[in-house]
Amino acid sequence: MAEQSRRSGEQALKERNPTRITAEPGKQELIIVREFDAPRDLVFLAHTDPKLYEQWIGPRGYTTKIEAFEARSGGNWRYVQKDKDGSEYGFHGVFHDVTPPERIIQTFEYEGLPESGHVVLEEGRFEELPGNRTRFTGRSVFLSVEDRDGMVQSGMEEGLKDSFLRLDELLERLQK
Repeated sequence: MAEQSRRSGEQALKERNPTRITAEPGKQELIIVREFDAPRDLVFLAHTDPKLYEQWIGPRGYTTKIEAFEARSGGNWRYVQKDKDGSEYGFHGVFHDVTPPERIIQTFEYEGLPESGHVVLEEGRFEELPGNRTRFTGRSVFLSVEDRDGMVQSGMEEGLKDSFLRLDELLERLQK
């Protein structure tokens, strides 16, 4: 019964704040737009505080261990996620610009590909909305259309949506 109640709550959050992902054919970019029922400063903090970030990044059922996280211009980051079977997935990048509470520009690279160098340039913008709400707009530019399409086909959409649901839950707890 508790599981059903939790799922009902997740469904309500999904309907209230849908994640929109746009990947136009033949383009190297991916656009993500998502609104949150929390003030911009808090949403930005959840993206830049490693103790908060590891609580929501990644699909439900995965654990995240932050190994480096210097959310400042020129800082680097790395984390490892572990699934329920014990498989590990590493990710790393560099923060190029951190302008609180408006923008983060960083690189992103998944370490599990056969060759390195499939780097993504990401910009996250945090827009203050009426009613203590925030719109997050993410723009990711890939080195090739093939890299972008591979990311989309990897299941990233479901993982991202689940991460944002977990972020909704964290933001709700932080505002109590």
